[in-house]
Amino acid sequence: MDLESIVKALNLKVRSGEDKLKAEIRGGYTGDLLSDVMANSNEGDVWITRQVHQNIVAVASLKEHAGIILVHGSEPAKDTLEKAVKGGVPIMVSDLPGFEVIGRLYALMNKTG
Repeated sequence: MDLESIVKALNLKVRSGEDKLKAEIRGGYTGDLLSDVMANSNEGDVWITRQVHQNIVAVASLKEHAGIILVHGSEPAKDTLEKAVKGGVPIMVSDLPGFEVIGRLYALMNKTG
């Protein structure tokens, strides 16, 4: 499954990385503690978080994540968005709570609902 399919299925708003939406998703990770995400997420994951500061772009780049989904309608800070655009990191926004985004994403990726 690619990011573009997830954007459409979850009605996400793309804030950066529009040209990277064909990236294949290998898995997902959710967390707001950056050290946890750095230690436990994997390359190709889509990262679900409520964090909006520019360090999320650094972590996503370091871990080679496919993209970042911000939940609860959280918007990336201005410097975060600038860094994401410059680094080509897709950031998408959902108005849904994290629990619902994760459940829907899991169902899509595992074709269970």
